[in-house]
Amino acid sequence: MTTATLRRWFVVHKWTSLACTLFLLIVCVTGLPMLFSEQIWDAFVGDDDPPYEVLPPGTPNASLDEIVGKARALYPEQIVTNVAPDDDEPAVLVSMAPSWQALKDDDKFPDRHSGHWIKFDARTAKVLKQSPPVDAPKAPRTWTAAILGTCTRLHMNLFAGLPGALFMGAMGGVFVASLVSGTVLYGRFMKRLPFGSVRRDRAARLAWLDLHNLLGAAALVWALVVGFTGLVNELQTPLFGLWRVTDVRQILKPYAHLPVPAQDHLSPVQAAFDTARRAVPGNAVTSLAFPGAPFGSPVHYVLWTRGATPLRARLFTPVLVDARTGNLTGAYPMPWYLRFLEISRPLHFGDYGGMPLRILWALLDVMVIVVLVSGLVLWAGKRKVATDARLRALGYDLDDGDQAPVSALAEGAR
Repeated sequence: MTTATLRRWFVVHKWTSLACTLFLLIVCVTGLPMLFSEQIWDAFVGDDDPPYEVLPPGTPNASLDEIVGKARALYPEQIVTNVAPDDDEPAVLVSMAPSWQALKDDDKFPDRHSGHWIKFDARTAKVLKQSPPVDAPKAPRTWTAAILGTCTRLHMNLFAGLPGALFMGAMGGVFVASLVSGTVLYGRFMKRLPFGSVRRDRAARLAWLDLHNLLGAAALVWALVVGFTGLVNELQTPLFGLWRVTDVRQILKPYAHLPVPAQDHLSPVQAAFDTARRAVPGNAVTSLAFPGAPFGSPVHYVLWTRGATPLRARLFTPVLVDARTGNLTGAYPMPWYLRFLEISRPLHFGDYGGMPLRILWALLDVMVIVVLVSGLVLWAGKRKVATDARLRALGYDLDDGDQAPVSALAEGAR
């Protein structure tokens, strides 16, 4: 590698690292509690749901039509908007509202929420819990909810909505560029030293450099995967928007001007679930939206299914069932760009391997934090020194003619 090439890679690594370090620190620090959010919530908050009734093993679930019928009997003047079986507990959540229009109008009033939900025991169809009435005083927010909510919003978009998400996606791309440039520098540098060497007997700056390089190399593959998948995840809003205005619009175009039928005349909900399971074998049905839902069809149940294994759990396939007849209209696999997005999610979140994988993700996250901090230390210590002087100070001879190959230095994230 020539001196000119070394300088270029050095400058790329320095400025890409500097540009994203602060935001990467925010992402890494907020990502730690997010990895264990369920455990933190259970430990400090828990829930006040009544205990489930003890029933003999293998007790079958009640019909979803019975559950929906009980929900409508409780609120006969309202409509059912969504039915969602719980993934982890024997429960079914039924969402209701005064009307679809009331839900649309809620968007104009941030403090108004017309919808509510009822939680049923999936086996007995008994009501377990309901959301508080609309006019009920709001329960005080717990510190746990405030901290986890703040971490999530900082991690996703810095409290800046879609612009913040796109900015964080750009920072993910810059982070990948810093990793690639750092790898190029480190690969040449390691020809001079055994892998894992930390020169504690030399200047403190060299020890920081070696630690920076060692931990960076150890976490390199993980950081590349998490950085790139983080970039992809930040694009979810525009990608889903693209899907809605292309594929979804074409699928629903023949039904767009049809009236929404009264819910008294719809086909059975349980049959729609069974039809969706047959349409996508091996998938679990996670929810059903009633006709008239936003981004849905005026005459179809929209059922969302997902893979039943941990690695496929984020691969969703929507199914349309005609709510007037109960007949299958079709199952529609996501386009390639959304499949790519969905595949990237378990790789980013590390939630497909249970607690051992979460702990590994946390350890690697801490390693990246140390790499970022050590990079700042290296940059702060020599920020006023020219690039060539920095390299010579660390013992590397540079060819002023820019022709002879030189050993590359894996300089810190400055």
